[in-house]
Amino acid sequence: MSRVFHITVGDRRRPPQTAPVPTGAPAAELGPGGGDERGPGIVAGFLAPHPPHLIYAENPPQNQPRSRGGWELLRWAYQEARRRLRERHRPDVIVVHAPHWITMVGHHVNCVPNPRGLSVEPIFPHLLRYRYDFRTDVELATAIADCAADAGLVTRKLTNPGVRVDYATIGALHLLNPDWDIPVVSLSANNNPYFYSDADLEQMERLGAATRRAVEETGRRAVLAGSNSLSHLHWDREPDLPEDMAAEHPYDDHQYRWDMDLLTLVRAGRTRELRAFLPRHIEATAAEVKAGSLSWLLSALGWPEIPGDVLGYGTIIGTGNAVIEWDPANPARAHPAPPGWAPGPDDADRPRPMTGARS
Repeated sequence: MSRVFHITVGDRRRPPQTAPVPTGAPAAELGPGGGDERGPGIVAGFLAPHPPHLIYAENPPQNQPRSRGGWELLRWAYQEARRRLRERHRPDVIVVHAPHWITMVGHHVNCVPNPRGLSVEPIFPHLLRYRYDFRTDVELATAIADCAADAGLVTRKLTNPGVRVDYATIGALHLLNPDWDIPVVSLSANNNPYFYSDADLEQMERLGAATRRAVEETGRRAVLAGSNSLSHLHWDREPDLPEDMAAEHPYDDHQYRWDMDLLTLVRAGRTRELRAFLPRHIEATAAEVKAGSLSWLLSALGWPEIPGDVLGYGTIIGTGNAVIEWDPANPARAHPAPPGWAPGPDDADRPRPMTGARS
């Protein structure tokens, strides 16, 4: 998906005003406009899924195809995420990790100052043909690459001005900030998991810690966006009218219940258990979480033992998608799981067919 934006990225470095917010810290003071007055650092993170259908349904001027709407619950969730980003978090930069900038060797960071072009979704070109033009925070991008290399990760800085930006990155950034007036940094997915059984999530956690270090060292105030769906088995046929919501429902009950178990852990703030649960969820649902975006996001936040705020959940061609906010300074209200509840449906070990194309 895509991104666009036009402000000059100057030298935003400034001395730290406050220490990083520790896990479980009290809510930050809000300024006169309701904004968070914390200083530099990662102020919030969003799980921000990227299906092209959501941009298609909004009919933005950058996208050529036209629609009659659809997938409103997820789109309304993104509207709330946008409001919080603007009114509460007020970031200098949005840093995104998405599954479809695939790099088979190492972790790449986009250091091109002004990527521009046309992004066409290869599986759904009738839904997403998006003209993008945006600014990169090159200083922060360079710092993330350097910190990742220092952490022992194979890392590269992308400087090719003709780069074509992947639709997942475009989608997450458009849906969080359709005005494109905030600089961005985009990270690749070292996507060996698409060819093996699951991801090296430990590497993604190291990349998250390196991202946090770079944000703090450059004095940025950053919001992070991990862009992936949850359960990821889906239909290989769509209705004649793509936005026909009568055809939209979970791929099957098995996938849906595993997603609900993951969201139960998120809403209860049981982040340590969530960390251990992710490989099981990946194995049971072919989850796009295997690309590592969620692990990167939560690692950068320090795996905070706070509830995530599930702003919305919905399916797109059968895949499970959730828009979630983690704000260490203003955590969501905890929703404890029922007594005796444990994640993992009874049919966890039942093999499931893999059908359909990857989106």
